[in-house]
Amino acid sequence: MKKISQVLNWLSSLKIAILIFLLISISCAIGTVIPQQESNQFYYENFNKNPWLGIINGNILLLLEFNHVYTSFWFLFLLAWLGIALAVCSFRRQLPILKSALNWIDYKSPRQIAKLSIAQTIRTNNPTKSIEKLKLSLKNNGWNIKETDGRIAARQGVIGRLGPILIHLGMILLMIGSTYGSLNGQSIEKFLAPGRSITLLEKNKEQELTIELEKFQIERDPQGRAEQYISNIKIIEPNGKVEEKEISVNYPLRYKGLTLYQADWSLAAITLQINNSPKLQIPINSIPELGKQVWGTIIPTNDDGTDPILLTVNSELGPVIIYNNDGAKLVTLTTSKQAEVKGKLIKIINIVPSSGLLLKRDPGVPLVYSSFAMILIGGSLSLISTKKIWAFHEEKKSLIYIGGLSNRNLSGLSKELPKLISLLEN
Repeated sequence: MKKISQVLNWLSSLKIAILIFLLISISCAIGTVIPQQESNQFYYENFNKNPWLGIINGNILLLLEFNHVYTSFWFLFLLAWLGIALAVCSFRRQLPILKSALNWIDYKSPRQIAKLSIAQTIRTNNPTKSIEKLKLSLKNNGWNIKETDGRIAARQGVIGRLGPILIHLGMILLMIGSTYGSLNGQSIEKFLAPGRSITLLEKNKEQELTIELEKFQIERDPQGRAEQYISNIKIIEPNGKVEEKEISVNYPLRYKGLTLYQADWSLAAITLQINNSPKLQIPINSIPELGKQVWGTIIPTNDDGTDPILLTVNSELGPVIIYNNDGAKLVTLTTSKQAEVKGKLIKIINIVPSSGLLLKRDPGVPLVYSSFAMILIGGSLSLISTKKIWAFHEEKKSLIYIGGLSNRNLSGLSKELPKLISLLEN
């Protein structure tokens, strides 16, 4: 039993808790600096040539599970350790403190009063009457009173002792919720062009929701820089229920446990006409070799697929730049304009943008939000000071002994006590 007690004391020590907090903070910093959940090849290519901190290459990084810090074994171990430390601290320290605060203590001798943080002896002509006035004043000011044979015990703010326990429980719930969400959450990033949809399936492969993009627009400043992305979407449930919603950057949609973010944008296709052909919508892809935000496609100018040209664009507003197969620039076309290219009349109808949607399902969110509420309530309660006052009299000596203590804001109690003493002296 002694060894168990020593282990529990060690687990719940403040030094150990601070050390675990420090290690968790460093781990979170690592998870912020190093990209997470990428392919193994990504880490080989980026860290073998340029090791992190000069020593951690791709192989070591993967071995230490730095590619998924928040779901790594050692990070979950730190969270579990911290949770155990907080639980042990609550059961071995905070609960006994709360229990002690709830218990009424009956002081019967002047020596016991004299040992309190604040104590004073008052001489009065009518001790019994003065004690009654004191009791009435305390009740009127919200103190809980217990009287035993003329002795008064009063307390106020005992609920403040519940604060640290709620904070500990909230932190434990926060770690459970975030861990559960990390291990069981889902994240899907999808680019959708207007009119396209994505169907989400449940674990049993049955259809759950269909998300269809109705309209996507990019708001730009006078210089042409993107300021906001707005998607008008339609949510279709299996039972046929349809809801229309709008999302934008910093204004996500939360729907039945699913959070839908406006994350990015791209270009999906160029609609054009060649001579008198019907309108052709040709998909385009990102071409990072030509720039950070350059999309394009290659189309042939001959029926046999020879003599291709390259069409590039960097904005849904255009223009479309057309290059020869040797890289020479042929022409620049804005939307609704046309030009002859290698004997073909090409007209640009429009450029179709696509919305980058990020879908996240985190089953741990209710637990995380509950933990935040618990921590806030616990923090607020912790600000309440627990105060206690004792008073009793000796009829023969015409003396009243009064004293008190407080777990915090002792100066406040020391200012309050003289007002109560003035009642005893009258």
